[in-house]
Amino acid sequence: MSKTFRFILLYSLLAVLHDPCDADPPYSYCSNVTTNYTLSSLFQNNLNQLFSSFSSSTSLSIFNDSVIGNGTVRVYGLYLCLGFVTLDNCRKCVEVAIQDITRLCPNNEQAVVWEEYCQLRYSNQSFFGHTDYAGNLPLMNKRNISNPDQFSDVVRELLNNLSSQSAFNSSTGMYVTGQANLTVDETVYGLVQCTKDLSGNDCLKCLQYATDEILSCCYFYRGARLLSESCYLRYELYAFYEGATEASSPPSSSTGDQKQKTSTKTLIISIISACVAVAFLSSAAYCLVSKWRKEIIVPGTPLHDSGSTPSSTDFSNYTVPGAEEMEPHEIPLFRLATIHATTDNFSDSKKLGQGGFGPVFKGTLPDGREVAIKRLSSSSEQGLVEFMNEVQLIMRLQHKNLVKLLGCCIEDGEKILVYEYMPNGSLDVILFDPTTRAQLNWKRRFNIIVGIARGIIYLHEDSRLRIIHRDLKPSNVLLDCEMNPKISDFGMARIFGESNDEKNTARIVGTYGYMAPEFAMEGVYSTHSDVFSFGVMLLEIVTGRMNSSFHRSKHAPSFLDYTWQLWNEGRESELMDPLLTEATCSSEFLRCINVGLLCVQENALDRPTMSNVVVMLRSESLSLPQPQKPAFSTGRVTPITVDFSVNMLTVTTPR
Repeated sequence: MSKTFRFILLYSLLAVLHDPCDADPPYSYCSNVTTNYTLSSLFQNNLNQLFSSFSSSTSLSIFNDSVIGNGTVRVYGLYLCLGFVTLDNCRKCVEVAIQDITRLCPNNEQAVVWEEYCQLRYSNQSFFGHTDYAGNLPLMNKRNISNPDQFSDVVRELLNNLSSQSAFNSSTGMYVTGQANLTVDETVYGLVQCTKDLSGNDCLKCLQYATDEILSCCYFYRGARLLSESCYLRYELYAFYEGATEASSPPSSSTGDQKQKTSTKTLIISIISACVAVAFLSSAAYCLVSKWRKEIIVPGTPLHDSGSTPSSTDFSNYTVPGAEEMEPHEIPLFRLATIHATTDNFSDSKKLGQGGFGPVFKGTLPDGREVAIKRLSSSSEQGLVEFMNEVQLIMRLQHKNLVKLLGCCIEDGEKILVYEYMPNGSLDVILFDPTTRAQLNWKRRFNIIVGIARGIIYLHEDSRLRIIHRDLKPSNVLLDCEMNPKISDFGMARIFGESNDEKNTARIVGTYGYMAPEFAMEGVYSTHSDVFSFGVMLLEIVTGRMNSSFHRSKHAPSFLDYTWQLWNEGRESELMDPLLTEATCSSEFLRCINVGLLCVQENALDRPTMSNVVVMLRSESLSLPQPQKPAFSTGRVTPITVDFSVNMLTVTTPR
C-alpha cells in the first residue's frame, strides 16, 4: 500500500469520526434597536426574578413563558428545551443559557440565546404569540451530500409533514420527530418544534418559513438546523434525537461491557472492509478510465499559472486567480472527432441557436447522453482566458440551478464546451415570444425566479469562494424539461475571495440594460452587481417585457423608469403580463415588483443580499421595505422615440 493511499485512508477515517458541524454553541442574537438597562435598575431586578423562576420551573416542564413586573417596567421571557431532553438536562441547559445570555448580551433589554438543547429569550416588550424572523440563524453540517436534488426533495417533504403534525396536534406539544427513506441504505431524520405561545397557524408559518430558508442556503449539505426565536428545525442522516451521532449508529437498548466491545469490533471491521472496498473500486475505476480515454481524455495534472498555450490534451498551464483555493477537479477533454460525429460536423440541422460567443449545437454522445455543444467562433470576444475561466469555474460548481459542464475540447484551433442539454432552451426565447410565453403560468414564473435566486446564492455565499457572474440575463438562464432554471455562461465570472469588497476593472463586459450603474459607468463590481441584474430579470419575468427593447414613445425613458413610475402612482397592477390570468397570483406579483425594485436601487449598498431576496419572496407575512429610486432613472419626461438596443446603451436628452 503506497504512502499516498495510507494517508488518504487515515484522513478518511478521521473525517468519519470527526463531527463536521459548525462552531459550538452558544449562539446569540442581541437586539441593537433597544436601549440598555442600567445595573441595579428595576428592569435588572425583574430580569433576575425571571431567571430565578425559570431555574425552578425546569424541574416541571421543558417550556415556560412568564412576565415579571408591572406598570411600565416589565420583563417578558420564555425558555424552551428540545422535546427529547430530560427535565434534569433541561434544567442544566437553561442554567447555562442564563449565564451565557448575561455574558453575550450584557445590559441588553432584548436578547435570545440558543444552547445545544435549549433556548432562552427575554424582552422589555411582549412577544408572546408573535413570530419574529429577524434573528434566524441557519447552521449546517459542512459535509456535502452526493445527490442534492433528491435529498432536497426528501427533506422538504419530511419537514412539511412534521410541521403540519407539530402545528395542529396539541398532544405532541408542538414537538415532532420523524424519518424518511433517502436510499435503500440512508434515512433522513428530522425534528421540528415551536414555542407553545404560538397558535397552530403561526407555528406552521414559522416552520414553513424556516424550511424555505434552510433549504435555500443549505440543501447541498447532509445536515442542517435553523434556530429561530419562535421555532426550531433540524435534519440529519442519523437519529440525533435518539442520542446517535454521525460517527456512530443509534444506541442499542442493550447494555454491558461485552456488547460495547462487540460494537467496537464491528465498527473496526466495517471500516476496514470499507477501506478494502475503496481500494478495489479505485483500481477498477483506474482501469475503466484508462479504457475510456480513447474517447475522453482526463488529465490528472494539477492546475498552475503559466503563460503558454495549452495543447489539446494539457490544461496544466492555466488557472483562474483564486482557483487554487478550491478543490481540484479533473477536466474531461473530448476528442474533436467525437464532437464532429455527434454534431454531424456542426450541421445546421443540429444548431440550437446563436450565443454571444458563437453557435450552440445539439448532440448525442456515444453513451446516449444528449448534450449542448457551445462552439466559440474564431471572431468571438471570449478568448482563451475567458474560455479557461468558464471551464475551471463550472467544473468546480455543483448546484441544481447551475448548468452542468460535462467537458470541453481544445484541438486544431477549436474551443468547445460540452454542457448538459436543456430541452426548453434559454429563458429569453420562451419569455419574449408571445406565442410561447403562455407556457409560463404564474407558478412556473415564480419557481423560475426563486430558482435563479438560489443559484446566485450558491455563487455568492455557499460555494467555496464568492463568485460574481457579471453577465446575468435571460439568455444565460436555461430551462430543463420541467422548466427549472439553470444559470449558464460563466466566461465573465470572477472569483471574489471571502470578502465582499468592491473590485474594479478597466474592461467593462456584459450586456447593457442588465449591468449595474457602478459597473457600467465605473467598472466597479461586487455581489451587488449581480443583485441588480437579477432585479431586472425578475421584473422582465413578471411583466413579460424585454427591458432592452422598451419603447419610450408613450411611457417613461426606460423599463425601470416605467416600472418605478407606475409603482409610485399605485398602478403597479398595470405591469402584470396580460397572459397572466390567475387571480391568485396578485399578491405574489406585487411582492415581486417590490423586491425587483429593491434590487435595482441606484445605491449598491441599499440592494438586498440574494438570501434576503429569497426570504422576502417566500414569506407572505414579512413586511417589505419601500424601494428607493432605481438606477438610470430620470423621472417623468416627455415622450421620445429612441429605443434601447440589445448590445449598446443609447443616451438621449429629452426634447
